[in-house]
Amino acid sequence: MLRIVDTRTGHLVEIPSVSRHLLSICVHLPAGDTGIGTMDLRTLLVGDVLARTAELHGLQSRTFVTTPDLPHEQDQALERAMSALGIHPPATVGVHHPNGTLCAAADVHVHAYGNATQDAGGGVRIDVGRVGPERADFLSSGLLDPVDPDGPDPLAVRMLMLGHAHREPVVVTGTALDEARRMLADWRQLVADWAQEPSRPIPADVLRHAHAVLADDLGVPAVLDALVTLATRADVPAGAKFETFAFLDRVLGLDLAREVGHQHRAAT
Repeated sequence: MLRIVDTRTGHLVEIPSVSRHLLSICVHLPAGDTGIGTMDLRTLLVGDVLARTAELHGLQSRTFVTTPDLPHEQDQALERAMSALGIHPPATVGVHHPNGTLCAAADVHVHAYGNATQDAGGGVRIDVGRVGPERADFLSSGLLDPVDPDGPDPLAVRMLMLGHAHREPVVVTGTALDEARRMLADWRQLVADWAQEPSRPIPADVLRHAHAVLADDLGVPAVLDALVTLATRADVPAGAKFETFAFLDRVLGLDLAREVGHQHRAAT
């Protein structure tokens, strides 16, 4: 069972609201004229994490995205940015329509901060916390271009945003990005090292905690905190740490197993 706080009421609501195994998610990007910004990317990321969490809990999910009527080059830039951030492609991307027919039957509507648009149908509403600055340097620095193995890792942006509850504001700074890059690189090296040891089951207490916090209003920061603690636990075998990090990366989407089989890179 998944529960999410509905912005309109402030109450936790079970989703989907009826006994079925398909969660329909609609991500609404603001109809602005400033191009793709950090707020758009975070809104898409929250929709992606919700879909991944639903699938981890045995549900199927289907995501729709509504956008302004973007010029072709901005539309392509949005696709590239989604790919770079590990956001799964939506089932359908459509232009905003006054009657909201594309998303009228969605179980959950994910809106960017400050988007006053009213949903045409029912469903839970999630308002994503604001991001500052709106036009962060990484949008023009090439960070979200197709991944260069020797260049900066765009998933550091994902890591940074996942470290904040989806309703809370995020400030994107160079220092914060550097810290996210460092932690991501450290975790990938640890996962690669642990992968060389015999596999062991995921600790039951960690698994229960992760499922519980994810099912209760997408508690991703608590999952990250749990992994930080797990990495230093002497009572957990390396193989169990590997399995835990790999399993929870299904939600985190940080490509934590990237360095498995490439440990020689650490020596270069």
